[in-house]
Amino acid sequence: MAQMCGLHIVVHADELEELINFYQSRGHFQELIQMLEAALGLERAHMGMFTELAILYSKYNPDKMREHLELFWSRVNIPKVLRAAEQAHLWPELVFLYDKYEEYDNAIQTMMTHPTQCWKEALFKDIITKVANIELYYKALTFYLEFKPLLLNDLLLVLTPRLDHTKAVTFFQKAGELALVLPYVKSVQSHNNKVINEALNNIYIDHEDYDSLRESIDNYNNFDNIALAIRLEKHELIEFRRIAAYLFKMNNRWEQAVKLCKKDLLFKDAMEYAADSRNSKISEELMAWFLENKNYECFAAGTFVMYDMLRPDVILELAWKHNIMDFAMPYLIQSLKEYTQKVDKLEVSDETRTKEAETNNQQPLVLGEQLMITAGPGMMAPGPMPGMYGMQQVNPMYNGGGAGYMGAM
Repeated sequence: MAQMCGLHIVVHADELEELINFYQSRGHFQELIQMLEAALGLERAHMGMFTELAILYSKYNPDKMREHLELFWSRVNIPKVLRAAEQAHLWPELVFLYDKYEEYDNAIQTMMTHPTQCWKEALFKDIITKVANIELYYKALTFYLEFKPLLLNDLLLVLTPRLDHTKAVTFFQKAGELALVLPYVKSVQSHNNKVINEALNNIYIDHEDYDSLRESIDNYNNFDNIALAIRLEKHELIEFRRIAAYLFKMNNRWEQAVKLCKKDLLFKDAMEYAADSRNSKISEELMAWFLENKNYECFAAGTFVMYDMLRPDVILELAWKHNIMDFAMPYLIQSLKEYTQKVDKLEVSDETRTKEAETNNQQPLVLGEQLMITAGPGMMAPGPMPGMYGMQQVNPMYNGGGAGYMGAM
């Protein structure tokens, strides 16, 4: 009977608060909840009824609050229900309301503060991309490092377009957990960032992964080449010392590169770097070093690898001194052939120029005809002036004795 009367009162928003206080003061909480549940289906149901029912659920029946919010979240006064959920420590419901009310920063902070009750991986990754405060990204990384380290790379995959990669890598370096996020660091190396490149190179050195280090060096050049080369030249593994020589070569430090290769007996690399240096002195010193160590096969190979940088007289002298003419003979034959071909070409060129000079000398110089042609048609060359060469000057207008003027004829 009381419920039927109450249904006629709750539809009036001004009377609702007094009615609720009347029931609560007498301890009839369940009856009040049942009455409001029944009133939700009325045609005149208003926001206050949905809001007050949600608040009552938070106080007296929290198990039903989540279902109520999922059905009617758009019809409740969210700020008012938020305060009630926070006072009741209903953290999952609080996160739900923050999400619907677009207060994403508060939702993330609530999940990180109460992870055992309201953290959900999919929901967290969905909301973290919507936050306004960028610092929450790095707080989230700290949270995952502490509570969910194995899921850290999944979170980084979502945050990659929004993170400052230099700051993120520095953060993990300080935390000493850079190796844990290796997939993330690899995925952002395409930016060719110095901090990222050096961090990744350090990981490869620590893991003794020289193949990956060489690939990183070849593809991404934004790092301190010389510092890395100096660090690697004393590494205990020969492959890393080989990379050090390669770095010296990339920075045109040819003598250091060849010296390091000779120290580790990397003959092929030494010959290639000497050839790339385009320096005859470095190449010839390497050939002399081969002979000092009785590496005659390397001496023979060097004559072909460093062919353009070697002088035949030096190779001939070295071979003669060490009595290994057979090892130098292929090089000497090739050199002699090239010099012979050059001399033959010079002879042919000289003969051609001589013939052209003779042909030009045999052609007569016709100065008069050239001058007539140059003068053009209708223009005659001027004759000798009167009085020159003993010629008598004659008046053109007088024709002998008493003949009269020519103009009268």
